[in-house]
Amino acid sequence: MGQAVSSEQKNDRLTGSVVVVALVSAISGLLYGYDTGIISGALLQIGDDFDIGHVWEQTIAASILVGAVIGALTCSRLAERRGRHGTLLLIGIVFVVGAVAAALSPEPITLSLSRLVLGFAVGGATQTAPVYVAELAPSAYRGRLVLFFQIAIGVGIVIATIVGAAEVIDWRVSIGLAAVPAAIMFVLMLRLPESPRWLAREGHDDRAREALARVRHPEADLTRELDEIQENVRAEREASTRGWAGLKAAWVRPALVVGCGLAIFTQLSGIEMIVYYTPTILTDNGFTDSTALRVSVALGLTYLIAQLIGLAIIDRVGRRRLTLVTLPFAALSLIVLGWFFVSGNDGKSMIPWIIATLIAFMAFTAGGIQLMGWLTGSEIYPLATRAAGAAAQSASLWGTNVLITLTLLSTMKAIGTGQTFWMYAAFNIAAFVFLYVKMPELTGRSLEQIEEHLADRKFKPADFR
Repeated sequence: MGQAVSSEQKNDRLTGSVVVVALVSAISGLLYGYDTGIISGALLQIGDDFDIGHVWEQTIAASILVGAVIGALTCSRLAERRGRHGTLLLIGIVFVVGAVAAALSPEPITLSLSRLVLGFAVGGATQTAPVYVAELAPSAYRGRLVLFFQIAIGVGIVIATIVGAAEVIDWRVSIGLAAVPAAIMFVLMLRLPESPRWLAREGHDDRAREALARVRHPEADLTRELDEIQENVRAEREASTRGWAGLKAAWVRPALVVGCGLAIFTQLSGIEMIVYYTPTILTDNGFTDSTALRVSVALGLTYLIAQLIGLAIIDRVGRRRLTLVTLPFAALSLIVLGWFFVSGNDGKSMIPWIIATLIAFMAFTAGGIQLMGWLTGSEIYPLATRAAGAAAQSASLWGTNVLITLTLLSTMKAIGTGQTFWMYAAFNIAAFVFLYVKMPELTGRSLEQIEEHLADRKFKPADFR
Protein backbone atom coordinates (compact mmCIF):
# COMPACT_ATOMS: atom_id res chain seq x y z
CA MET A 1 0.00 0.00 0.00
CA GLY A 2 2.80 2.38 0.96
CA GLN A 3 4.58 1.70 -2.35
CA ALA A 4 1.39 2.45 -4.33
CA VAL A 5 0.98 5.81 -2.59
CA SER A 6 4.63 6.65 -3.21
CA SER A 7 4.30 5.80 -6.91
CA GLU A 8 1.19 7.96 -7.24
CA GLN A 9 2.93 10.86 -5.53
CA LYS A 10 5.83 10.58 -7.97
CA ASN A 11 3.41 10.71 -10.91
CA ASP A 12 1.95 13.91 -9.48
CA ARG A 13 5.30 15.55 -8.76
CA LEU A 14 5.92 18.83 -10.57
CA THR A 15 8.92 18.67 -12.91
CA GLY A 16 10.90 21.38 -14.70
CA SER A 17 9.38 20.43 -18.05
CA VAL A 18 5.84 20.83 -16.72
CA VAL A 19 6.76 24.27 -15.37
CA VAL A 20 7.95 25.20 -18.87
CA VAL A 21 4.63 23.94 -20.27
CA ALA A 22 2.76 26.20 -17.84
CA LEU A 23 5.09 29.08 -18.74
CA VAL A 24 4.28 28.66 -22.44
CA SER A 25 0.57 28.77 -21.61
CA ALA A 26 1.10 31.85 -19.45
CA ILE A 27 2.99 33.63 -22.25
CA SER A 28 0.21 32.87 -24.72
CA GLY A 29 -2.34 34.25 -22.23
CA LEU A 30 -0.18 37.32 -21.63
CA LEU A 31 0.01 37.92 -25.40
CA TYR A 32 -3.78 37.63 -25.61
CA GLY A 33 -4.23 40.26 -22.88
CA TYR A 34 -1.47 42.53 -24.19
CA ASP A 35 -2.35 42.41 -27.89
CA THR A 36 -6.05 43.07 -27.29
CA GLY A 37 -5.43 45.64 -24.52
CA ILE A 38 -2.62 47.69 -26.11
CA ILE A 39 -4.95 49.14 -28.73
CA SER A 40 -6.81 51.05 -26.00
CA GLY A 41 -4.04 53.63 -25.46
CA ALA A 42 -2.48 53.25 -28.92
CA LEU A 43 -5.67 54.42 -30.66
CA LEU A 44 -5.12 57.95 -29.33
CA GLN A 45 -1.77 58.09 -31.16
CA ILE A 46 -2.90 56.12 -34.21
CA GLY A 47 -5.84 58.46 -34.75
CA ASP A 48 -3.50 61.44 -34.85
CA ASP A 49 -0.80 59.76 -36.98
CA PHE A 50 -3.18 58.46 -39.64
CA ASP A 51 -5.75 61.26 -39.28
CA ILE A 52 -8.66 58.80 -39.08
CA GLY A 53 -12.12 58.93 -37.53
CA HIS A 54 -14.06 56.60 -35.28
CA VAL A 55 -15.04 54.19 -38.09
CA TRP A 56 -11.41 53.35 -38.82
CA GLU A 57 -10.62 53.24 -35.09
CA GLN A 58 -13.35 50.62 -34.65
CA THR A 59 -12.06 48.65 -37.64
CA ILE A 60 -8.48 48.62 -36.32
CA ALA A 61 -9.64 47.55 -32.85
CA ALA A 62 -12.00 44.87 -34.19
CA SER A 63 -9.67 43.35 -36.80
CA ILE A 64 -7.79 41.36 -34.15
CA LEU A 65 -11.11 39.90 -33.00
CA VAL A 66 -12.13 38.81 -36.51
CA GLY A 67 -8.79 37.03 -36.72
CA ALA A 68 -9.44 35.46 -33.31
CA VAL A 69 -12.68 33.86 -34.54
CA ILE A 70 -10.83 32.40 -37.54
CA GLY A 71 -7.92 31.30 -35.36
CA ALA A 72 -10.11 29.62 -32.73
CA LEU A 73 -12.01 27.54 -35.31
CA THR A 74 -8.98 26.77 -37.50
CA CYS A 75 -6.60 25.85 -34.69
CA SER A 76 -9.23 23.68 -33.02
CA ARG A 77 -9.26 21.45 -36.08
CA LEU A 78 -5.51 21.80 -36.64
CA ALA A 79 -4.70 20.73 -33.08
CA GLU A 80 -6.91 17.66 -33.47
CA ARG A 81 -5.40 16.64 -36.81
CA ARG A 82 -1.76 17.75 -36.52
CA GLY A 83 -1.19 17.84 -32.77
CA ARG A 84 -1.09 20.48 -30.04
CA HIS A 85 2.69 20.97 -30.14
CA GLY A 86 2.95 21.77 -33.84
CA THR A 87 -0.09 24.04 -33.64
CA LEU A 88 1.45 26.05 -30.80
CA LEU A 89 4.72 26.37 -32.72
CA LEU A 90 2.75 27.80 -35.65
CA ILE A 91 0.89 30.16 -33.31
CA GLY A 92 4.21 31.44 -31.91
CA ILE A 93 5.44 32.26 -35.44
CA VAL A 94 2.17 34.00 -36.35
CA PHE A 95 2.36 36.06 -33.13
CA VAL A 96 5.82 37.35 -34.13
CA VAL A 97 4.87 38.04 -37.75
CA GLY A 98 1.64 39.81 -36.80
CA ALA A 99 3.27 42.02 -34.15
CA VAL A 100 6.14 43.10 -36.41
CA ALA A 101 3.85 43.72 -39.40
CA ALA A 102 1.48 45.81 -37.27
CA ALA A 103 4.36 47.89 -35.89
CA LEU A 104 5.64 48.64 -39.41
CA SER A 105 2.25 49.40 -40.96
CA PRO A 106 2.35 52.56 -43.12
CA GLU A 107 -1.42 53.14 -43.19
CA PRO A 108 -4.65 51.91 -41.51
CA ILE A 109 -5.44 49.17 -44.07
CA THR A 110 -2.12 47.40 -43.49
CA LEU A 111 -2.48 47.87 -39.73
CA SER A 112 -5.93 46.28 -39.76
CA LEU A 113 -4.74 43.33 -41.84
CA SER A 114 -1.70 42.86 -39.58
CA ARG A 115 -3.91 42.82 -36.50
CA LEU A 116 -6.13 40.29 -38.29
CA VAL A 117 -3.07 38.02 -38.53
CA LEU A 118 -2.27 38.73 -34.89
CA GLY A 119 -5.84 37.83 -34.00
CA PHE A 120 -5.44 34.43 -35.64
CA ALA A 121 -2.66 33.71 -33.13
CA VAL A 122 -4.73 35.08 -30.23
CA GLY A 123 -7.74 32.91 -31.09
CA GLY A 124 -5.56 29.88 -31.71
CA ALA A 125 -3.77 30.32 -28.38
CA THR A 126 -7.02 30.55 -26.40
CA GLN A 127 -8.14 27.31 -28.02
CA THR A 128 -4.92 25.28 -27.91
CA ALA A 129 -2.73 26.35 -24.97
CA PRO A 130 -5.09 25.38 -22.09
CA VAL A 131 -5.76 21.98 -23.72
CA TYR A 132 -2.02 21.36 -24.13
CA VAL A 133 -1.33 22.18 -20.49
CA ALA A 134 -4.25 20.04 -19.27
CA GLU A 135 -2.98 17.04 -21.23
CA LEU A 136 0.62 17.26 -19.96
CA ALA A 137 0.15 18.42 -16.36
CA PRO A 138 0.01 15.95 -13.44
CA SER A 139 -3.57 15.56 -12.22
CA ALA A 140 -2.77 17.15 -8.83
CA TYR A 141 -1.65 20.38 -10.53
CA ARG A 142 -3.84 20.42 -13.63
CA GLY A 143 -6.40 22.96 -12.47
CA ARG A 144 -3.85 25.42 -11.11
CA LEU A 145 -1.59 25.21 -14.15
CA VAL A 146 -4.46 25.69 -16.60
CA LEU A 147 -5.51 28.78 -14.64
CA PHE A 148 -2.09 30.32 -15.32
CA PHE A 149 -3.52 31.13 -18.75
CA GLN A 150 -6.47 33.02 -17.26
CA ILE A 151 -4.31 35.01 -14.83
CA ALA A 152 -1.79 35.83 -17.55
CA ILE A 153 -4.54 37.48 -19.61
CA GLY A 154 -5.04 39.96 -16.77
CA VAL A 155 -1.29 40.51 -16.45
CA GLY A 156 -1.12 41.23 -20.19
CA ILE A 157 -3.93 43.79 -19.93
CA VAL A 158 -2.18 45.52 -17.00
CA ILE A 159 1.13 45.70 -18.87
CA ALA A 160 -0.66 47.07 -21.95
CA THR A 161 -2.37 49.83 -19.95
CA ILE A 162 0.89 50.79 -18.20
CA VAL A 163 2.72 50.98 -21.54
CA GLY A 164 -0.11 53.11 -22.95
CA ALA A 165 -0.19 55.40 -19.92
CA ALA A 166 3.56 56.06 -20.22
CA GLU A 167 2.73 58.18 -23.33
CA VAL A 168 6.43 58.45 -24.19
CA ILE A 169 6.36 55.09 -25.97
CA ASP A 170 5.42 55.34 -29.64
CA TRP A 171 2.46 53.14 -30.62
CA ARG A 172 4.60 51.26 -33.14
CA VAL A 173 7.06 50.27 -30.41
CA SER A 174 4.33 49.31 -27.95
CA ILE A 175 2.60 47.05 -30.50
CA GLY A 176 5.88 45.59 -31.76
CA LEU A 177 7.02 44.69 -28.23
CA ALA A 178 4.66 41.71 -28.33
CA ALA A 179 7.08 39.99 -30.72
CA VAL A 180 9.57 39.47 -27.87
CA PRO A 181 7.47 37.18 -25.60
CA ALA A 182 6.10 35.49 -28.74
CA ALA A 183 9.64 34.58 -29.81
CA ILE A 184 10.39 33.30 -26.30
CA MET A 185 7.25 31.17 -26.44
CA PHE A 186 8.38 29.65 -29.76
CA VAL A 187 11.86 28.83 -28.41
CA LEU A 188 10.42 27.23 -25.26
CA MET A 189 8.04 25.11 -27.33
CA LEU A 190 11.00 23.61 -29.24
CA ARG A 191 12.12 21.73 -26.11
CA LEU A 192 8.67 20.40 -25.22
CA PRO A 193 7.02 17.15 -26.38
CA GLU A 194 3.74 16.53 -28.15
CA SER A 195 0.71 15.76 -25.99
CA PRO A 196 0.86 12.07 -24.90
CA ARG A 197 -2.92 11.91 -25.09
CA TRP A 198 -2.95 13.09 -28.73
CA LEU A 199 -0.16 10.65 -29.62
CA ALA A 200 -2.06 7.76 -28.00
CA ARG A 201 -5.21 8.72 -29.87
CA GLU A 202 -3.26 8.61 -33.14
CA GLY A 203 -1.92 5.14 -32.29
CA HIS A 204 1.66 6.19 -31.47
CA ASP A 205 1.92 4.42 -28.10
CA ASP A 206 5.73 4.33 -28.00
CA ARG A 207 5.99 8.04 -28.74
CA ALA A 208 3.29 8.71 -26.15
CA ARG A 209 5.38 6.92 -23.52
CA GLU A 210 8.50 8.89 -24.56
CA ALA A 211 6.59 12.18 -24.38
CA LEU A 212 5.17 11.34 -20.96
CA ALA A 213 8.62 10.35 -19.69
CA ARG A 214 9.93 13.83 -20.58
CA VAL A 215 7.45 15.57 -18.28
CA ARG A 216 7.27 13.10 -15.36
CA HIS A 217 9.53 12.22 -12.44
CA PRO A 218 12.14 9.56 -13.43
CA GLU A 219 10.58 7.06 -11.01
CA ALA A 220 6.96 7.73 -11.99
CA ASP A 221 4.71 4.82 -12.98
CA LEU A 222 4.29 5.63 -16.68
CA THR A 223 2.45 2.38 -17.43
CA ARG A 224 -0.39 3.21 -15.05
CA GLU A 225 -0.83 6.71 -16.47
CA LEU A 226 -0.63 5.49 -20.07
CA ASP A 227 -3.29 2.87 -19.32
CA GLU A 228 -5.59 5.63 -18.04
CA ILE A 229 -4.92 7.72 -21.16
CA GLN A 230 -5.64 4.78 -23.47
CA GLU A 231 -8.84 3.98 -21.60
CA ASN A 232 -10.05 7.55 -22.12
CA VAL A 233 -9.09 7.38 -25.79
CA ARG A 234 -11.09 4.15 -26.22
CA ALA A 235 -14.10 5.72 -24.49
CA GLU A 236 -13.92 8.68 -26.86
CA ARG A 237 -13.72 6.43 -29.94
CA GLU A 238 -16.67 4.33 -28.80
CA ALA A 239 -18.88 7.30 -28.02
CA SER A 240 -21.95 7.49 -30.24
CA THR A 241 -21.98 11.29 -30.11
CA ARG A 242 -18.70 12.77 -31.31
CA GLY A 243 -17.13 15.98 -32.61
CA TRP A 244 -19.01 18.82 -34.29
CA ALA A 245 -21.82 16.54 -35.44
CA GLY A 246 -22.30 15.46 -31.82
CA LEU A 247 -23.18 19.02 -30.80
CA LYS A 248 -26.43 18.66 -32.77
CA ALA A 249 -27.62 15.79 -30.57
CA ALA A 250 -30.67 16.71 -28.50
CA TRP A 251 -29.10 15.60 -25.22
CA VAL A 252 -25.97 17.72 -25.82
CA ARG A 253 -27.87 20.84 -26.88
CA PRO A 254 -28.55 22.16 -23.34
CA ALA A 255 -24.78 22.30 -22.72
CA LEU A 256 -24.24 24.11 -26.03
CA VAL A 257 -26.98 26.65 -25.24
CA VAL A 258 -25.56 27.40 -21.78
CA GLY A 259 -21.94 27.44 -22.96
CA CYS A 260 -22.42 29.66 -26.00
CA GLY A 261 -25.01 31.83 -24.25
CA LEU A 262 -22.60 32.42 -21.40
CA ALA A 263 -19.79 33.22 -23.86
CA ILE A 264 -21.98 35.79 -25.63
CA PHE A 265 -23.03 37.45 -22.38
CA THR A 266 -19.42 37.71 -21.15
CA GLN A 267 -18.93 40.14 -24.05
CA LEU A 268 -22.35 41.84 -23.84
CA SER A 269 -21.49 42.62 -20.22
CA GLY A 270 -19.57 45.66 -21.50
CA ILE A 271 -16.11 44.50 -20.43
CA GLU A 272 -14.61 44.92 -23.91
CA MET A 273 -16.16 48.37 -24.21
CA ILE A 274 -14.18 49.36 -21.12
CA VAL A 275 -10.94 47.53 -21.99
CA TYR A 276 -10.68 48.76 -25.59
CA TYR A 277 -12.27 52.19 -25.53
CA THR A 278 -11.98 53.75 -22.06
CA PRO A 279 -9.35 56.35 -23.14
CA THR A 280 -11.32 57.20 -26.29
CA ILE A 281 -14.63 57.48 -24.40
CA LEU A 282 -13.14 59.63 -21.65
CA THR A 283 -11.17 61.98 -23.94
CA ASP A 284 -14.27 62.42 -26.14
CA ASN A 285 -16.09 63.56 -22.99
CA GLY A 286 -13.54 66.13 -21.83
CA PHE A 287 -10.94 64.09 -19.94
CA THR A 288 -7.27 64.79 -20.69
CA ASP A 289 -5.24 62.07 -22.41
CA SER A 290 -3.09 61.56 -19.30
CA THR A 291 -6.09 61.16 -16.99
CA ALA A 292 -7.81 58.76 -19.39
CA LEU A 293 -4.70 56.60 -19.71
CA ARG A 294 -4.16 56.51 -15.94
CA VAL A 295 -7.77 55.37 -15.52
CA SER A 296 -7.00 52.53 -17.95
CA VAL A 297 -4.14 51.39 -15.71
CA ALA A 298 -6.42 51.43 -12.66
CA LEU A 299 -9.02 49.39 -14.56
CA GLY A 300 -6.39 46.90 -15.74
CA LEU A 301 -5.17 46.38 -12.17
CA THR A 302 -8.76 46.02 -10.98
CA TYR A 303 -9.35 43.37 -13.66
CA LEU A 304 -6.35 41.35 -12.51
CA ILE A 305 -7.08 41.65 -8.76
CA ALA A 306 -10.77 40.79 -9.23
CA GLN A 307 -9.83 37.73 -11.30
CA LEU A 308 -7.42 36.54 -8.61
CA ILE A 309 -10.06 36.98 -5.91
CA GLY A 310 -12.71 35.28 -8.04
CA LEU A 311 -10.46 32.33 -8.81
CA ALA A 312 -9.61 31.99 -5.10
CA ILE A 313 -13.26 31.76 -4.02
CA ILE A 314 -15.04 30.24 -7.03
CA ASP A 315 -14.84 26.64 -5.84
CA ARG A 316 -16.19 27.61 -2.41
CA VAL A 317 -18.90 30.04 -3.54
CA GLY A 318 -19.87 28.17 -6.71
CA ARG A 319 -19.84 29.15 -10.39
CA ARG A 320 -23.57 29.85 -10.66
CA ARG A 321 -23.83 31.71 -7.35
CA LEU A 322 -20.80 33.91 -7.97
CA THR A 323 -22.11 34.90 -11.41
CA LEU A 324 -25.64 35.63 -10.21
CA VAL A 325 -24.43 37.66 -7.20
CA THR A 326 -22.06 39.89 -9.20
CA LEU A 327 -24.20 40.55 -12.31
CA PRO A 328 -26.75 42.87 -10.60
CA PHE A 329 -23.94 45.03 -9.19
CA ALA A 330 -22.30 45.23 -12.62
CA ALA A 331 -25.64 46.36 -14.11
CA LEU A 332 -26.13 48.91 -11.33
CA SER A 333 -22.64 50.32 -11.95
CA LEU A 334 -23.47 50.86 -15.63
CA ILE A 335 -26.82 52.45 -14.77
CA VAL A 336 -25.09 54.95 -12.46
CA LEU A 337 -22.34 55.55 -15.02
CA GLY A 338 -24.93 56.25 -17.70
CA TRP A 339 -26.74 58.66 -15.39
CA PHE A 340 -23.57 60.74 -14.97
CA PHE A 341 -23.43 61.37 -18.72
CA VAL A 342 -27.16 61.67 -19.45
CA SER A 343 -27.76 64.17 -16.61
CA GLY A 344 -24.71 66.26 -17.47
CA ASN A 345 -22.88 65.33 -14.27
CA ASP A 346 -19.71 64.46 -16.17
CA GLY A 347 -17.63 67.55 -15.46
CA LYS A 348 -14.30 67.81 -13.64
CA SER A 349 -15.91 67.74 -10.19
CA MET A 350 -17.44 64.34 -10.98
CA ILE A 351 -14.27 62.71 -12.31
CA PRO A 352 -13.53 60.82 -9.05
CA TRP A 353 -17.09 59.42 -8.98
CA ILE A 354 -16.97 58.38 -12.64
CA ILE A 355 -13.65 56.64 -12.09
CA ALA A 356 -14.94 54.91 -8.94
CA THR A 357 -17.99 53.64 -10.81
CA LEU A 358 -15.86 52.36 -13.68
CA ILE A 359 -13.66 50.49 -11.19
CA ALA A 360 -16.72 49.04 -9.45
CA PHE A 361 -18.08 47.78 -12.77
CA MET A 362 -14.73 46.24 -13.67
CA ALA A 363 -14.44 44.50 -10.28
CA PHE A 364 -17.91 42.91 -10.39
CA THR A 365 -17.58 41.88 -14.05
CA ALA A 366 -13.98 40.59 -14.03
CA GLY A 367 -14.51 38.73 -10.75
CA GLY A 368 -17.81 37.23 -11.86
CA ILE A 369 -19.08 36.39 -15.33
CA GLN A 370 -15.67 36.90 -16.99
CA LEU A 371 -14.29 33.89 -15.13
CA MET A 372 -16.92 31.63 -16.65
CA GLY A 373 -16.38 32.17 -20.37
CA TRP A 374 -13.27 29.98 -20.63
CA LEU A 375 -13.90 27.80 -17.58
CA THR A 376 -17.21 26.29 -18.68
CA GLY A 377 -15.84 25.31 -22.10
CA SER A 378 -13.52 22.83 -20.44
CA GLU A 379 -16.15 21.12 -18.28
CA ILE A 380 -19.71 21.48 -19.56
CA TYR A 381 -19.51 19.34 -22.72
CA PRO A 382 -19.40 15.51 -22.98
CA LEU A 383 -15.93 14.07 -23.51
CA ALA A 384 -16.36 13.18 -27.20
CA THR A 385 -17.70 16.66 -28.10
CA ARG A 386 -15.55 18.72 -25.71
CA ALA A 387 -13.07 20.05 -28.28
CA ALA A 388 -15.84 21.01 -30.71
CA GLY A 389 -17.97 22.52 -27.95
CA ALA A 390 -15.08 24.60 -26.63
CA ALA A 391 -14.34 25.82 -30.17
CA ALA A 392 -18.00 26.76 -30.76
CA GLN A 393 -18.05 28.58 -27.43
CA SER A 394 -14.81 30.39 -28.22
CA ALA A 395 -16.10 31.44 -31.65
CA SER A 396 -19.33 32.73 -30.05
CA LEU A 397 -17.30 34.80 -27.61
CA TRP A 398 -14.99 36.28 -30.24
CA GLY A 399 -17.82 36.81 -32.74
CA THR A 400 -19.82 38.84 -30.22
CA ASN A 401 -16.66 40.76 -29.38
CA VAL A 402 -16.23 41.67 -33.06
CA LEU A 403 -19.80 42.95 -33.30
CA ILE A 404 -19.43 45.09 -30.18
CA THR A 405 -16.05 46.53 -31.12
CA LEU A 406 -17.16 47.38 -34.67
CA THR A 407 -20.28 49.24 -33.52
CA LEU A 408 -19.54 50.74 -30.09
CA LEU A 409 -18.21 54.19 -31.03
CA SER A 410 -20.86 54.56 -33.73
CA THR A 411 -23.56 53.58 -31.22
CA MET A 412 -22.31 56.18 -28.74
CA LYS A 413 -22.39 58.88 -31.40
CA ALA A 414 -25.89 57.81 -32.47
CA ILE A 415 -27.65 57.47 -29.09
CA GLY A 416 -25.21 59.07 -26.61
CA THR A 417 -22.57 57.84 -24.19
CA GLY A 418 -24.88 57.50 -21.19
CA GLN A 419 -27.59 55.73 -23.14
CA THR A 420 -25.00 53.24 -24.43
CA PHE A 421 -24.00 52.42 -20.86
CA TRP A 422 -27.68 51.83 -20.07
CA MET A 423 -27.97 49.50 -23.06
CA TYR A 424 -25.15 47.37 -21.68
CA ALA A 425 -26.74 47.46 -18.24
CA ALA A 426 -29.80 45.90 -19.87
CA PHE A 427 -27.58 43.18 -21.35
CA ASN A 428 -26.31 42.37 -17.85
CA ILE A 429 -29.89 42.08 -16.59
CA ALA A 430 -30.71 39.78 -19.52
CA ALA A 431 -27.61 37.70 -18.67
CA PHE A 432 -28.85 37.33 -15.10
CA VAL A 433 -32.24 36.06 -16.27
CA PHE A 434 -30.71 33.69 -18.84
CA LEU A 435 -28.22 32.16 -16.41
CA TYR A 436 -30.76 31.96 -13.57
CA VAL A 437 -33.06 29.91 -15.80
CA LYS A 438 -30.50 27.87 -17.75
CA MET A 439 -27.19 27.50 -15.90
CA PRO A 440 -26.90 24.70 -13.33
CA GLU A 441 -24.35 24.74 -10.51
CA LEU A 442 -21.39 22.73 -11.82
CA THR A 443 -19.09 23.33 -8.86
CA GLY A 444 -18.16 20.12 -7.07
CA ARG A 445 -19.42 17.93 -9.92
CA SER A 446 -17.03 15.66 -11.76
CA LEU A 447 -16.94 15.77 -15.57
CA GLU A 448 -18.55 12.33 -15.58
CA GLN A 449 -21.41 13.52 -13.34
CA ILE A 450 -22.04 16.52 -15.60
CA GLU A 451 -22.12 14.24 -18.66
CA GLU A 452 -24.47 11.85 -16.85
CA HIS A 453 -26.92 14.70 -16.13
CA LEU A 454 -26.88 15.61 -19.83
CA ALA A 455 -27.45 12.00 -20.88
CA ASP A 456 -30.39 11.69 -18.44
CA ARG A 457 -31.90 14.96 -19.80
CA LYS A 458 -31.59 16.52 -16.34
CA PHE A 459 -29.59 19.68 -16.99
CA LYS A 460 -31.78 22.36 -15.41
CA PRO A 461 -30.60 24.22 -12.26
CA ALA A 462 -33.13 22.33 -10.13
CA ASP A 463 -31.65 18.99 -11.25
CA PHE A 464 -28.28 19.80 -9.64
CA ARG A 465 -29.52 20.53 -6.12
